[in-house]
Amino acid sequence: GSPYEPVIEALESHPQKKFYNVGKLGGAKYDTLPYSIRVLFESSVRNCDGFLVKETDALNILDWKTKQNHVEVPFCPARVVLQDFTGIPAMVDFAAMREAVRNAGGDPVKVNPACPTDLTVDHSLQIDFSKCAIQNAPNPGGGEVPRAARLSPLRAQPRKGPCRGQPGCRGPCGSEPGRSAGQIENTPILCPFHLQPVPEPETVLKNQEMEFGRNRERLQFFKWSSKVFKNITIIPPETGMAHQVNLEYLSRVVFEVKDLLYPDSVVGTDSHTTMVNGLGILGWGVGGIETEAVMLGMPITLPLPQVVGCELTGTVSPLATSIDIVLSITKLLRQAEVAGKFVEFFGSGVSQLSVADRTTIANMCPEYGAILSFFPVDNVTLKHLKHTGLDAAKLEVMEAYLKAVKLFRDDDSSSREPEYSQVVQVSLSSIVPYVSGPKRSQDRVAVNNMKSDFQACLNEKCGVKGFQIAAEKQNDTVPVEYEGNEYKLSHGCVVVAAVISCTNNCNPSVMLAAGLLAKKAVEAGLMVKPYIRTSLSPGSGMVTHYLSSSGVLPYLSKLGFEVVGYGCSTCVGNTAPLPEAIRNAIKQGDIIACGVLSGTKNFEGRLCDCVRANYLASPPLVVAYAIAGTVRIDFETEPLGTGFNGKSIYLRDIWPTRKELHTVEEECVISSMFKELKEKMEKGNKRWNLLEAPESTLFPWDSKSTYIRCPSFFDKLAKEAASTQPIENAHVLLFLGDCVTTDHISPAGSIARSSAAAKYLTSKGLTPREFNSYGARRGNDAVMTRGTFANIKLLNKFIGKPAPKTIHFPSGQTLDVFEAAELYQREGIPVIILAGKKYGLGSSRDWAAKGPFLLGVKAVLAESYEKVHRSQLVGIGIAPLQFRPGENPSTLGLTGREQFSILFPPEVSPRMTLEIKTSTGKVFSVIALFENNMEITLYKYGGSLNFVARRFL
Repeated sequence: GSPYEPVIEALESHPQKKFYNVGKLGGAKYDTLPYSIRVLFESSVRNCDGFLVKETDALNILDWKTKQNHVEVPFCPARVVLQDFTGIPAMVDFAAMREAVRNAGGDPVKVNPACPTDLTVDHSLQIDFSKCAIQNAPNPGGGEVPRAARLSPLRAQPRKGPCRGQPGCRGPCGSEPGRSAGQIENTPILCPFHLQPVPEPETVLKNQEMEFGRNRERLQFFKWSSKVFKNITIIPPETGMAHQVNLEYLSRVVFEVKDLLYPDSVVGTDSHTTMVNGLGILGWGVGGIETEAVMLGMPITLPLPQVVGCELTGTVSPLATSIDIVLSITKLLRQAEVAGKFVEFFGSGVSQLSVADRTTIANMCPEYGAILSFFPVDNVTLKHLKHTGLDAAKLEVMEAYLKAVKLFRDDDSSSREPEYSQVVQVSLSSIVPYVSGPKRSQDRVAVNNMKSDFQACLNEKCGVKGFQIAAEKQNDTVPVEYEGNEYKLSHGCVVVAAVISCTNNCNPSVMLAAGLLAKKAVEAGLMVKPYIRTSLSPGSGMVTHYLSSSGVLPYLSKLGFEVVGYGCSTCVGNTAPLPEAIRNAIKQGDIIACGVLSGTKNFEGRLCDCVRANYLASPPLVVAYAIAGTVRIDFETEPLGTGFNGKSIYLRDIWPTRKELHTVEEECVISSMFKELKEKMEKGNKRWNLLEAPESTLFPWDSKSTYIRCPSFFDKLAKEAASTQPIENAHVLLFLGDCVTTDHISPAGSIARSSAAAKYLTSKGLTPREFNSYGARRGNDAVMTRGTFANIKLLNKFIGKPAPKTIHFPSGQTLDVFEAAELYQREGIPVIILAGKKYGLGSSRDWAAKGPFLLGVKAVLAESYEKVHRSQLVGIGIAPLQFRPGENPSTLGLTGREQFSILFPPEVSPRMTLEIKTSTGKVFSVIALFENNMEITLYKYGGSLNFVARRFL
């Protein structure tokens, strides 16, 4: 037990509830701590066991003011959340660990997650049916409505057979009692007013059928996991998306276990786990490898962070959407250099932000590099929780507890603001609408400068922004025939417009704005050109409610924005390809075509290799650019298009005001959404419930499976740690430059036909149609290893142009990266990677470490690392080495063609200097980037999985 048990007290208003009174323990020091640090302190007090969490750790956190950045502290989150892509490997590893523990003579039944683990199975819905012809789509509003009447005013007319016993239902259900809507009976979308089924566009249903067909094997594996492992909750497909479900359903805010209250906190494999900080829940994304360690009962260690206070003042302008507020705050935080720090919000402006705005800001953390952005619980949060249907008695206990431990932020009270490491001020009144792109999400462009900025990108030489198009070619057009009409494509033409929810739909008001804009556009006679790949991926059932109950869905669908299921689709590179004719025209004319989307990810080449400019914009702007058909437009002075009777229609004519938005929002968004969500979750999905799965303690691996294989991480499982072995005569597998992202390293998106993974799958008798995506095959290490460094944009200095190739030096052949690595492994030659600055940027992906490990990479030698990626390398057993300041391959005269020998002394210490000898006789020193003794122990055991598995022996 914890040595701090004496500070357990009863809650005054509810004496049967107990809690650690950390405020009393910490005294005046506690009162000046940032709220986020108070949560860390409570966790260290409650979990103190003298081994993984020591008393000195708790005292260090209390001394945050002087100790920040100087000490490492452990943190034991209350729970873990996984999304299916990363959940598969975690569960496959647990299954493999059961196997390894049994083989080594231990008891496999003991291998279970140590903390509550929520796994959502929904990230891989592919857009297979991007458009279903509007005339065939069932009316999203429901009921038998003649075609003309379908685009009626916002409020659906009362129709025959309103909801049972509800006179004058304005809801869109209109189905007669007892008549089944023409769809699969187990997943009805309900009228948010009276919970009657609403027919939905076929697209969703077709996608669901395919999802179950393609992914049956993975789903059966999950079903097995949910039966045999303790402490695991699996959320079946088609209920929402990791991000939203996490927020809407899994968040406890305050945990209650056996009458002991403590703050909710979470780590997750999704880099967007930080969303929950908008609800006052401390949480952030970590790699799959660390998540597994937490699931195995180990704390996460982090340097005691600095906390930047972000003070919000002023009021917001009408044209600015929540996304604009988010992006402006994001930019200021990026400039304030908050990387590796906590951010915490305070000031009079905070209460103007809805919980949805807060979660959106918190979600963007990966983009500005902060560990998390924390909004302490306040009255806005409580009001929101009440709307989501949280039981009043629970809310009462929650509020009383949070106030008792001083974790409740009150605008009116005279309590002093915490002391922060630094303060950044943001004036909300100075915010104007922006988009970001064309290549990186941190490059923001004010919407009114978009036309000139795109022009500048055409002129600029190739790089982070430029495309280097010769001046005489900048106005080229390429004629293209599509569906019997002729169109002209030119630079800046929009070919992909996707309203995706990754962040913004936990902010439905922005989605509603897109719907109202579409309604006004259709009423004015505007259309979207048919070759533009439009789609609407709402992310959570909640957004569909917003859209269907407000009556805007038919208008979106009239413009081509059809609902395509609730998975994170375009966001992870799963879009259906562009029409052939359009692709050819773009390639033929070397056209800089654009994708405009509202997810948070737009790294190059992620969407489709022929779409070279990608912009992130708010959902209403995505619709506006789709109507305009180009990003080379000045909305102030140029019309979007011509409406009825040849009238020019400008953006301002159809832009919904904040007041319109709020009115509709109030009328449509009702707590019944959450009620329905909960019912859906508890009832589960019929197909999921009927799915059969084995119940054996060990998983029955199928040797023919191309989805699930027992990986080789535990081959050397031993009770004692080995001493650190030298790395002798290693060849360089890849010689990379600066800013290599995890998207370059780890497999993501579809499997290219010429790739090593494709050759493997073909050898297993699969056709290209059956390849599926890398994400779907994450449970098969053979596919994932072959997909490592298989990105078409990978620039290896040995090759000189972007290609997933390298040179195998002993034979001099140019090969796929995997084939070269396989040859080296056969020859018993270790390999290393040479890289520049910021190696491993971007979202955290466990395969960015697991893949190189299985390719035989023993060490990475880079000028600097992205923090999460560095810790993942250690967690899998790869040594992260860093050049000394001012040194790099070129200053040291390295070509990468040498062989390298790296010697470890018998006793390795954090950040020690190691010597490297090359086969050309050069000797130079590098820093071993192990941050603490725990990391060195993990490295000696061959990574955290093996370190934990030996406990079961």
